Amino acid sequence: MVERMGMVIGLHPETLTEYRRLHAAVWPQVLDRLRRSNITNYSIFLRQPENLLFSYWEYTGSDFAADDAAIAADPVTQDWWKLCGPMQKPLESRSDGEWWAPMEPVFHLD
Repeated sequence: MVERMGMVIGLHPETLTEYRRLHAAVWPQVLDRLRRSNITNYSIFLRQPENLLFSYWEYTGSDFAADDAAIAADPVTQDWWKLCGPMQKPLESRSDGEWWAPMEPVFHLD
């Protein structure tokens, strides 16, 4: 079974060039950790001039909380987040404890 997940966050406009550069060559260890945590078909889209990032992935595992915790505990991923996190501007409407704000799926065509 596949669970589709979409999230949104803002991007500080002055960091756009660096954010693009980093994501043109995501560190292999970060990608490997995502794959081992059952994340597939991962994409990030940029909407300008609003500077909104939309991420989409498919989760193929059976325990998202555990897989998400493994991603968060990974030291290389933590280093990646230290670079990317300050570039991002979380939405004011997000819930406590969220960085990227989850989106509700309303339509899907198979």
